[in-house]
Amino acid sequence: QVQLVESGGGLVQAGGSLRLSCAASGSISEINAMGWYRQAPGKQRELVVIISSGGITTYADSVKGRFTISRDNAKNTVYLHMNSLKPEDTAVYYCNSWGLKVYWGQGTQVTVSS
Repeated sequence: QVQLVESGGGLVQAGGSLRLSCAASGSISEINAMGWYRQAPGKQRELVVIISSGGITTYADSVKGRFTISRDNAKNTVYLHMNSLKPEDTAVYYCNSWGLKVYWGQGTQVTVSS
């Protein structure tokens, strides 16, 4: 099994920045890709960005140029750097991993005030 723990959410003004972290533990070797998703109130969960084990990234159009995913393999941690935040970025952000199974973290709230 893989355990994922997110951190770094909070309240920020529009135009501000936040960095989310996702620490993975457990069966790390089975992970092929990791990603960030988000779910706003009353909306479906949507992809923000995914990064493969080879470093290939796929971003949602809505965050391209503003969000960046990075990883620290030594710490088994993936980061989501969010810049130029907008009120519409307000959501619960979830980290996930893809491998033999899909695992999800508990989520972290990001609130962007106008």
